[in-house]
Amino acid sequence: MDRIFSIHSENGSIFTLKPLDRESTPWHNITITATEINNSKQSSHIPVFIRILDINDHAPEFAMYYETFVCENAKPGQLIQTVSVMDKDDPPRGHKFFFEPVPEFPLNPNFTIVDNKDNTAGIMTRKDGYSRNKMSMYLLPILIFDNDYPIQSSTGTLTIRVCACDNQGNMQSCNAEALVLSAGLSTGALIAILLCVVILLVLVVLFAALKRQRKKEPLIISKDDVRDNIVTYNDEGGGEEDTQAFDIGTLRNPEAREDSKFRRDVMPETIFQIRRTVPLWENIDVQDFIHRRLKENDSDPSAPPYDSLATYAYEGNDSIADSLSSLESPTVDCNQDYGYLSDWGPRFKKLADMYGGDDSDRD
Repeated sequence: MDRIFSIHSENGSIFTLKPLDRESTPWHNITITATEINNSKQSSHIPVFIRILDINDHAPEFAMYYETFVCENAKPGQLIQTVSVMDKDDPPRGHKFFFEPVPEFPLNPNFTIVDNKDNTAGIMTRKDGYSRNKMSMYLLPILIFDNDYPIQSSTGTLTIRVCACDNQGNMQSCNAEALVLSAGLSTGALIAILLCVVILLVLVVLFAALKRQRKKEPLIISKDDVRDNIVTYNDEGGGEEDTQAFDIGTLRNPEAREDSKFRRDVMPETIFQIRRTVPLWENIDVQDFIHRRLKENDSDPSAPPYDSLATYAYEGNDSIADSLSSLESPTVDCNQDYGYLSDWGPRFKKLADMYGGDDSDRD
């Protein structure tokens, strides 16, 4: 079916149609049929066995891959390796191989190739001692040829590593990788250790970046922060430090005041009885509310006035209104002059109208 052979239909000559290879198929079996021309029923079959003869068409080569090493403390003439070769050809007189240095390097200063005359060769040292620091690996080319016709030859390169050995010549280590392996660390372990080191470095960098960001000073210092001043002093008045003196929410929503709530700015010396006041109607005028509360506090000796020294003990020194402690109750001094309120501008006009007139003084 491969159509390797064909036959002449008249004289029966067998000839080839494709090249033959003895190393792949040394034998071929075919069947030939002979038939009479005048009578096709008269025919016969015969098997033909064809043997492929060998010719020397393959070059010899190393029988295996050799891992050769030489000790650093090797002496001249020491055998370090014996090599053998193989050939796919099958000469009738048997194989005969020869070993020589390549013509480009006829004299090698480091090693000698010795033909043992038995299809093997020995590699011998040629100098006293080798150093891994100077040369850790040597390449030794070897020319191999046979004695058949036509002669086939090839060049095999032997790799020789320089290793550290003990006194008996046993190899201990050949390079940096061998030193690491002898210590019990494989390549996978080295990769894992390297990854761990990289991860630790990344974590250290991130931690340092976060720490630096925390230590970064704000754009506005707290004591000069305008927002803090606005939030702290938006409702209270009388000075920078008057932040906890009283709650102005009581004035905005009188009915929300707790009856039992005490002053937070001073510690009362005695506990007075809580004074009950008549609940106010909704939508009361602020001016009427102030007048009512003023009358109640003026007539109640147990409650300190809201303009007393105890209430405004925390006003700042830089207040343009100076100290508000001088606004004593009319029960103490009825002839106090509030005419200076008119000089403070339109923002204090309401107070000037309330306390500057004769009616306000009488109240």
